[in-house]
Amino acid sequence: MDLQLAGKSALITGASRGIGRAAAQTLAGEGCDVILVSRSAGDLATAREQIRQTCNVNVQVAAADLSDSSKVDELARNFPDIDILVNNAGAIPGGTLLDIDERTWREAWDLKVFGYINMCRAFYALMTRRGRGVIINVTGNAAQTHDPEYICGVTGNAALTAFSQSLGSVSPKDGIRVISVNPGPVETDRLVGLMKKKALDRTGSADNWRELFKPLPFARGCAPAEVGAMIAFLASERCSYNSGSIVTIDAGLSARSFNF
Repeated sequence: MDLQLAGKSALITGASRGIGRAAAQTLAGEGCDVILVSRSAGDLATAREQIRQTCNVNVQVAAADLSDSSKVDELARNFPDIDILVNNAGAIPGGTLLDIDERTWREAWDLKVFGYINMCRAFYALMTRRGRGVIINVTGNAAQTHDPEYICGVTGNAALTAFSQSLGSVSPKDGIRVISVNPGPVETDRLVGLMKKKALDRTGSADNWRELFKPLPFARGCAPAEVGAMIAFLASERCSYNSGSIVTIDAGLSARSFNF
C-alpha cells in the first residue's frame, strides 16, 4: 500500500530509541524526510546514521530537552514547515500516590504532558497558516487501565488523551488532524531492562525475563515497529478522515482490564 508520504517531512520527539526510533525508521522508509529530536546527541547521531544507511531521505537531528519550553520555541523556529509532528518524548515513573512526591510528578509532567501541549501549541499555529498537517500524540493505554501503581502515568496519559480528542475535534476546520496513539506494554530497551530486573529480583536470574510476558496476549509485548507502522498509517493520506480519535494498541488489555 502506497501511504503517499514520499516528499513529506516529519518531526519525531523521543526519536533516538524505542517507539520514536521505530516511527522515524518507518516514516523514512515511506519516503519522509525526518527530524529526530531527543535529549541525547550521541544517540541521535547513531539513529541518524542508521536511517541514512537504509533510506534515501534527508535526516536531521536536534538535541533538546522539551521540558524547557524555550527549546520547543527553538524547534518551531528551526523547522516551521513540517507536515507531521509525532510527540513521543517522556517516560513517567511508576509508583502509587504515596510513592511519587510532588517534585518527581512535576518533572515527569513537564516533559511529557506539558512538553506535548507546548509542542502542539507551537506547531499547530504553524500548520494552521499552511492549512494542513498531522499531529500524532503517543500517549499510552494507562489512560484506560487506571493502574493505581502507575498513577502519575495514568493521570498524565488520561490528560493527553482528552487533550488530543478535544483538539482533534476542532482541528479539521484548519486542515489539521490530531490523533492519540495509546500503546500497551512495548518491548523497548527500557521495558526489557525493567523485566530483567524484576526477573532477577524474583528468581535470582535475569535470563528468564521472557517468562514475565507469558500472561500477556500472544505471550509478548508489542514490538516498537508495530507502533511505528500504525503511526505512519495514521499520518498518511490513507487515513485522512481520522481526527480526534484514540487508537489503542494493546491486544485488548485495556478492554478487559487485564493488569500486567
